[in-house]
Amino acid sequence: MQVFRNYFFLFVLLTLVSCSFEGTVERIPIENFFSAPIKTSFLVSPDGKFISYLKPDNNRIHIYVETWDGKNTIQLTCDSNRSISNYFWASNNEILYLKSGAEDKDAGLFAVKIDGTNKRELLPFNYAKIRLITTGRTFDDQVLVALNRRDSTVFDAYRLNIQSGKLSLLLENPGNITKWYSDPSGKLRMAIASDGVNETLLYRDSENKKFSPVLTNNFKTSILPVAFSANNSCIYALSNKNRDKMALVELDCKTGKEHRTIYSNPDVDVSEATYSVNKGKLTYVGYETWKKERHYLDESVKSMFNELEKLLPNTEIKVSSADSAEKKFIVRTYTDHNPGSFYQYTIKENKLVKLSDVNPSLRVEDMAEMKPISFRTRDSLLVNGYLTLPKGRTKKNLPVVVMPHGGPDSRNSWGYNSEVQFLANRGYAVFQVNFRGSKGYGKKFWTAGFKEWGGKMQDDITDGVGWLISENIADPSRIAIYGSSFGGFSALHGLITQPELYRCGASHSGFTNLFTYLKDIPPYFRPYQQMFYETVGNPETDADYFREVSPVFHTDRIKVPVLIAQGAKDPRVNMNETNQFVKELKKKNVPVTYILKEDEGHFFRNIDNRLEFYKELELFLDKNLSRK
Repeated sequence: MQVFRNYFFLFVLLTLVSCSFEGTVERIPIENFFSAPIKTSFLVSPDGKFISYLKPDNNRIHIYVETWDGKNTIQLTCDSNRSISNYFWASNNEILYLKSGAEDKDAGLFAVKIDGTNKRELLPFNYAKIRLITTGRTFDDQVLVALNRRDSTVFDAYRLNIQSGKLSLLLENPGNITKWYSDPSGKLRMAIASDGVNETLLYRDSENKKFSPVLTNNFKTSILPVAFSANNSCIYALSNKNRDKMALVELDCKTGKEHRTIYSNPDVDVSEATYSVNKGKLTYVGYETWKKERHYLDESVKSMFNELEKLLPNTEIKVSSADSAEKKFIVRTYTDHNPGSFYQYTIKENKLVKLSDVNPSLRVEDMAEMKPISFRTRDSLLVNGYLTLPKGRTKKNLPVVVMPHGGPDSRNSWGYNSEVQFLANRGYAVFQVNFRGSKGYGKKFWTAGFKEWGGKMQDDITDGVGWLISENIADPSRIAIYGSSFGGFSALHGLITQPELYRCGASHSGFTNLFTYLKDIPPYFRPYQQMFYETVGNPETDADYFREVSPVFHTDRIKVPVLIAQGAKDPRVNMNETNQFVKELKKKNVPVTYILKEDEGHFFRNIDNRLEFYKELELFLDKNLSRK
């Protein structure tokens, strides 16, 4: 009898240990997932003698430059109040950069020599947004910029001398130009005009001539210039004119006639194309199925990538910078469970030198795999997405966090995602759906989301969750929905329309009212207003629909706990309306966790605020998705 008891207790002990091991994975500190990279945004100088990068110091991001051999380093910026938001090499010895401002201030444009001298502010205008037309090497110390200082709703084109600071108006925007383009020699040669629904490509042979219309398309048809041809008679562009999927084509600059289709993919849009000024030709195109892929147009570039793949097996590779001669490169790597690294690469030596890991505080073996999935919706539409399952857990009956993406005309992509890995480490399966209206799957799939923000797009998410349940992956009683921006709207909409499906929901900068979402469009988005009416809806003619799908009018339908995060200076989501939404939920005794940050905008920039949000999200999900 005693022997039986001993074996029984041993069996119970082993069972408990086994259950504990299967159900528990060591929690990685939140800070490890969301800390700023040690070094990032590496660039090579045009002459290949130097490398630049961004690096944090005293909670601000600064520019550093070092020699190619890494023996000498200098810190170029040291502003204690503002971080660097963007920068590029203007010449072999000078860098231009944008400093980020507070949410109610706009970025400023600055220049500095690479030895740290002659630091100066080039555009000291307050309350004027800057769009860089030139984002590469300058010519005769001239750079093209677009500014909305004259009229907040439009951007005029200027030429700026970065030595003298002289700013010359090139063209005053008549009110309909939405984008300017320069040719390889820094001349303003092309523009896109819009009446809110139709877009017109404009072209001129030289800067002393007037722009002439080349072709006009409804905004559903895109013509995205990539580069001028070597003799400037044609442009290479991504286009879906007379086709469903974006393709790389060659267009005549003057007539708009399509000379040829260079590359198209039958299943997805072509998403990028690279042009080598040094070679005077296109080198490859990129497209995204469940992963990013390349089709090569130049054998030497194909050979280089083949060599890189031998040196860096089983990882994704992206060339993020090159010198003018295209002999020296910065290479970025990543996978779904590895944030990746930066390397130097020289073709001649076929040699890699590691510059920095993106996030060395994380161990690759602790991260989870992101797998592609697909399912059919209730109306038989094929929808793709991704599922990340937590390590160390059974693959069935899991608690799930559904994460709708923002935009909504963007898409989820395969690769490392800090939020996904954080949630998976906490034991949740993370489900991401590229619902109809997402970009990348062709014109028909994108336009299927028009005026469906509160309709079929949300049904696709619901159908995806239904698929998870039918596959026995999700525990039906432990499903949460969380998103940011449009994803936040989707989360709140899910709580209203599917009150029995979700245990809880979280929204970060999610809008609650479609009426005010369109009313509060920033002035520089006004040229697109008619387009918004066609894609989202018209607040006058579609008022009943807006009221039916806007969460602010349906707090009585929410029955589960809600977490809401909001920046007081958010230009897209009205803080007062969010405050009222929270008050109404509390009146109805809905448990609400509300994080309001006075100094933040649409997304939290301050690292302390971001960490506070994720700590609250962790507690919120732990409390509401625990087994009962």
